[in-house]
Amino acid sequence: MKTYRNGRHDMNLMHEELARAQMTARLGEAQELRRGHQMALARRMSRKAEQAAQQARLALARAI
Repeated sequence: MKTYRNGRHDMNLMHEELARAQMTARLGEAQELRRGHQMALARRMSRKAEQAAQQARLALARAI
């Protein structure tokens, strides 16, 4: 009877370890997605800033 309890305990530990591994993997995936979104946002903002600078240069050139 004692080996059955140990076996059950071992199975519970295996399930817990599997759940922890899956959770860690999902957290890693979420962080990668967030980084990707942040990079895309930074690129868009950089492009907008470059366009604004170009428009300011053109406006200055026209004013002279």
